[in-house]
Amino acid sequence: MSTEEKIEKVKDILKGKRIVIAFSGGADSVLLGHIAKKVSEEIMAVTFDNGLMPSNFSDEVSEIAKTIGIKHVLVEEDLLKNKNFSKNGMNRCLICRNLMYDEIKKIATRNNIDVIVDGTNIDDLMENRPGIVVNYEINVLSPFVKVGLGKDEIVEYLKKNDMAYIKTTTCLGTRIETDSKITKRKINMIRYGENLLKSILKTDELRMRLIFDDMALIELVDLEPILNKSKLDHINSELKAVKFRKVVLNIEPQIKEKKELIYKPCKDEANKLMFENDLPYKVDIKRTCEELKKIGEVKCSHEMGVAMLDIDGRNLTLFEKGKIVARRIKDKEDVQNLLIKVLPLIRPKIIH
Repeated sequence: MSTEEKIEKVKDILKGKRIVIAFSGGADSVLLGHIAKKVSEEIMAVTFDNGLMPSNFSDEVSEIAKTIGIKHVLVEEDLLKNKNFSKNGMNRCLICRNLMYDEIKKIATRNNIDVIVDGTNIDDLMENRPGIVVNYEINVLSPFVKVGLGKDEIVEYLKKNDMAYIKTTTCLGTRIETDSKITKRKINMIRYGENLLKSILKTDELRMRLIFDDMALIELVDLEPILNKSKLDHINSELKAVKFRKVVLNIEPQIKEKKELIYKPCKDEANKLMFENDLPYKVDIKRTCEELKKIGEVKCSHEMGVAMLDIDGRNLTLFEKGKIVARRIKDKEDVQNLLIKVLPLIRPKIIH
């Protein structure tokens, strides 16, 4: 199915609905906003600024919503005041996502809107994103997942149609090591560092992580702009002036490569394939089994940490450690169609 065909299916899903979009101004929510603007009965975009976003985030996202021509509401919170969040445990993203959707639900209720939509895409379900669990719990509609639209397709479509979006919309709290307390001082150091790097290197595609509370770790998509002695000296001097003890560069370009599925011929059936893939998270087998029963015949062993699904003549085995193995597959398109059905039903094991 082509990107255009998938987008037409998204239009069918959103057509005539009164919706609230969880709007970050990133590629996914921007495309969703453009589509909804054309076909939805009413659309409202809500942005949750947790106080830890990159500089100028609020202004940029408001400007993008204005360009699309959709009503925009900005909710501002200071999550540093939330002690459970600032502890920076494994549940940090869950806490933030729950608070965000609490605010979005209030706005939706006040405006008599009962459908909350987000831009989660099919590739997101292959990544370790704990916050997505909240989507399942409160029934957020994710049209891109339903039609199998991936990140590369979304970005390519936006570029082709000259649709502006914010390239970096991730919370600066993600730059701090898990279990190292998030403080205003740390966030200010990171924000200053990233602003400095963007100014010197003329790119937004970068991150600066804080290691051991006083070490700056620079990560870039393209290393070429920084490989200059005068720039390196300038960056090192400026960052040490604001109390960074050491400045280091990750020499591996931070390009998120799409993980390819591994295909093999089926041993017991000619002209059929099997595939396997490892998810980057552990699976809650008990909850996942209950979800998989919605689409096929399921056998589960909680003790062994295995779920087996029979669906339309295909067999899929899912292991607690995150491995997926599917057998009796016709071709690669058949695999994609299977994953579109299965991935939204897999429940990650969450550490609270």
